[in-house]
Amino acid sequence: MPPSKDVVKIAVQMMGAIPQLIELNQAKPLSAVVKEVCDAWNLNNSERYALQYVDGQQAYITESNRGEIKNGSILQLTTAPDHEAVKLYGGIQSNHVNVKTDSLKKLAGLSRDVAFAQEFISRNGLNQLFLIVEEENNTGETLAHALKAFMELMEHDFVSWETLSPTFIKKVVSYVNIASMDPSIRQISLAILENMIPTSRSLFELVKHEVTLDRLIALLQEMIQPLQLKAMALLIALLLNASEPERRDMMDYLGEKNLRQFIHKNIVHASEPIGDEMAHYLYVLQSLTLNLLEHRMRTPMDPYSQEQRELLQSLRHTAFESENESSTGGFNTERRRSLCAKEFRKLGFVNNSNPAMDLHRIPPGLLALDSMVYFSRHFPSAYSRFVLENSSREDKHECPFARSSIQLSFMLCEILHVGEPCSETAQAFYPMFFGQEHFFEELFCICIQLLNKTWKEMRATQEDFDKVMQVVREQITRTLTLRPTSLELFKSRVNALNYSEILRLRQTERMHQEEILAAPVLELREHLKPELMKLIQQQRLLHLCEGTLFRKISSRRRQDKLWYCRLSPNHKFLHYGDVDEGIESPPIESLQDKVPVADMKALLVGRECPHTKEKSSGKQNKDLLDLAFSISYDVGEYLNFIAPTRYEFCLWTDALNVLLGREMASERTQTDLDILLSMELKLRLLDLENIPIPDAPPVVPKPPSNLNFCYDFTHIEQ
Repeated sequence: MPPSKDVVKIAVQMMGAIPQLIELNQAKPLSAVVKEVCDAWNLNNSERYALQYVDGQQAYITESNRGEIKNGSILQLTTAPDHEAVKLYGGIQSNHVNVKTDSLKKLAGLSRDVAFAQEFISRNGLNQLFLIVEEENNTGETLAHALKAFMELMEHDFVSWETLSPTFIKKVVSYVNIASMDPSIRQISLAILENMIPTSRSLFELVKHEVTLDRLIALLQEMIQPLQLKAMALLIALLLNASEPERRDMMDYLGEKNLRQFIHKNIVHASEPIGDEMAHYLYVLQSLTLNLLEHRMRTPMDPYSQEQRELLQSLRHTAFESENESSTGGFNTERRRSLCAKEFRKLGFVNNSNPAMDLHRIPPGLLALDSMVYFSRHFPSAYSRFVLENSSREDKHECPFARSSIQLSFMLCEILHVGEPCSETAQAFYPMFFGQEHFFEELFCICIQLLNKTWKEMRATQEDFDKVMQVVREQITRTLTLRPTSLELFKSRVNALNYSEILRLRQTERMHQEEILAAPVLELREHLKPELMKLIQQQRLLHLCEGTLFRKISSRRRQDKLWYCRLSPNHKFLHYGDVDEGIESPPIESLQDKVPVADMKALLVGRECPHTKEKSSGKQNKDLLDLAFSISYDVGEYLNFIAPTRYEFCLWTDALNVLLGREMASERTQTDLDILLSMELKLRLLDLENIPIPDAPPVVPKPPSNLNFCYDFTHIEQ
């Protein structure tokens, strides 16, 4: 008779005892199971004991999580969480420093378990931790373990952050503000403050007031990477939870303190590589800074605003200053108005009699006017040369400065995602952004000169305006993908990518496309596909065997815990478990949980996943939906993932589909297949270079009338 699904075979061990191999009946009460284990070892008072995982974070087995126990799991018999909570509650009050420190260290480890945390908090354990933190004589290791235990206990959300006393909060703040404090204590203190901020407006105000921007800048200047990371996390939390006026004031102050230049020098160009978390914070800082332009981008020009009219007129005065001085003196109002219209036409405005109408379009709105004025004031010679050079050309070949600037501003807003909400997982920041204070305006100045250069290279007319803009967009985006580290490097690379080079790249791509569309080549492609698909499948499964580090996403902050998942070498189990930060590739033996591949039922992605159904449908969660996938393996049981990147999402979903016996469906599969097919075809067709391939195979000649030309070697051998 096959074993029941409610029965799992496990091992139970205890220090100093022979391990037991038992069949755990999931239908039996857990207390009865523990009593049977205790009876086998002749232990009394079974209520004092509990089962616990041996590996990983050593979570307690409870009625709520016992369903996660799998065949082959190794458990240990240990003190029950309620008795352990009582023991540690007494230990942290000990007058002996060693006992107190050891108790706090053990408490910090056990507090990650929800069952223990509930028992400890119910015994007023948090208040005792408050006293330890607030005591003046507790420093060093004792204080670090106390703060760590507090953090772990608060992670479970049993207690609201708003219940914390002002005394405790100010004490944590003091640890951040004391420069001589141990870095590990400052790191935990920064993490505690970061978690406080999103929970209430009052806590945000308190942290913002107590931890100044100057202090955060000083922490970022300390060349300790973990400390820089926590300081950056707190800074981003403050910026994200600030109101629009507060955020603008904070960003202005950070600009005055040259924060971006420091980041560019000491973080972007640091000797150690930038981690994923820091990359995300840099992306958020970049996004928030660029979004300060959104108000100007979405505001049309007001023709009745004196300030805006003066900005518009300054463009005309800068370009035609000498002409204005010599020719407008004796003109009447009508003649002067006619001259202004003529000059605005030379500037490239479509509505030269009322140029404000050109800036009525949003986006880019007033941002286009700001960019043009910035160019005219900071690069006056280049600006005058652009305008005068084009105003002296034939009408059909002149490049309209104003029209080009307005369209270019709109294009840059699209490329840089100005006005879009920050992604919760993205890490795509531009290193050169942090090397320049007025990044958007400086980038505009480079690109508007590039546009004029490309216009001349294309010998464009007004009818070619859209074509020129498409080429310029391609020049900018192709250069940005190279991630230049400075605007000077961007300028040299984008100018090197001239119109001839763009045509060459397009022609190469087009020829490649035409080459692979010949009928015999298409037939060869189809013949090669099955073999290459198997190669891709092997690569996907090997990637799963290596494993990936995932982050658990919560509603309160971006990252909570790290966990790792990998496929066993025999492709029969998915092993997973929580890991500590800093561990990049844990051994498979340390991952205590596993899902048999044979039990996997389906792969869910995006909105189908149970962990994304509760999320809102706003833009800020779209990126999470694009990275979310789940495996259903038992009735109502799911293993939920948020991939760190789209690349990882594609590799994992492909491999899981292979394990499920389905086709790989990600866009990466087609990309990889195209690359492999292209390489294989080029190798196969190497000897046929410059030889036209006929659409039909050559005719096979008729067989010869006789085969007398064949030579028989047999008589020689005899």
